[in-house]
Amino acid sequence: MTDKGDKGSRPIEGLDASVSKDLETRLALATKDDTARGLFFNGVVAAVRVLGGDAAVERCLAASGEKKFIDFFNYPVAAFLRLAFSAAQLMGPKYGGFDGALRRMGVVATQDFLSSAAGKTLLLLASDSPKRLVGNLHAGYRAAVSYGERGVTWTGDKTGVFFMKRDFMPPAYHEGTLQAAIEAVGGKQVQVHGRQTGPLDTEYTLSWE
Repeated sequence: MTDKGDKGSRPIEGLDASVSKDLETRLALATKDDTARGLFFNGVVAAVRVLGGDAAVERCLAASGEKKFIDFFNYPVAAFLRLAFSAAQLMGPKYGGFDGALRRMGVVATQDFLSSAAGKTLLLLASDSPKRLVGNLHAGYRAAVSYGERGVTWTGDKTGVFFMKRDFMPPAYHEGTLQAAIEAVGGKQVQVHGRQTGPLDTEYTLSWE
């Protein structure tokens, strides 16, 4: 891990023991080459500011080890993990717990990305087809983060299993990202259920109407 990513190395207050252990496992597997775009950081910061004000933002930024983020700069995924876990702890009471807050962050992250130039291109290629969008999501992730492998196995016209290998965020976060992506192109009654298959690997069963 880089020195930059290590600036927030102290424990995050208030995390359950199991959540804290999960965070430390993910941080230990991150390298200096694992980065994410600043727009995802800024989405979390904006949500925290609405719920908790500037004091809450400062607390989460301190956990991340960063002071501010520029949307299309790259920052260490270790910093994003610490920011997101700190924010999920803070926002949990409003969103049904830690996982609920992560899921909400995933929704916001997708909305922010789809508003960007790369996201608009993805929507254009999808042409209002959820299946086409999901099939192209691997390219969207490549434009947003430096790490991981992603793809989909279709089990029907409106059902499939989306896999992520070596992705640092917990399943709840990507349940939110995938649901928001499918809904953005007209999917209704979207169901996304993640199942962790390895320390950084997850499968997501997808369905929609």
